[in-house]
Amino acid sequence: MRKLVDGEFVDLTPEEVTAREADEAADTARVTANKYKGDRCEAYGSIGDQLDMQYWDSVNDTTVWVDHIAAVKLANPKPD
Repeated sequence: MRKLVDGEFVDLTPEEVTAREADEAADTARVTANKYKGDRCEAYGSIGDQLDMQYWDSVNDTTVWVDHIAAVKLANPKPD
């Protein structure tokens, strides 16, 4: 069986095709399973901004930082 690999057609056995397809599916699953991490990092904002939120929460007896973190986690859930 001929399959396009790295821009070239190569002859592969059916077993090799199955193994490559399984590897590709595993890579896709891994990327999907870890996407939430990058999304959360971006949404959390900088450490400086978070520390500022924590400072003002302590001064004003508020929960802005905790609420922000909870909202980010809710919007970007960790896959089961």
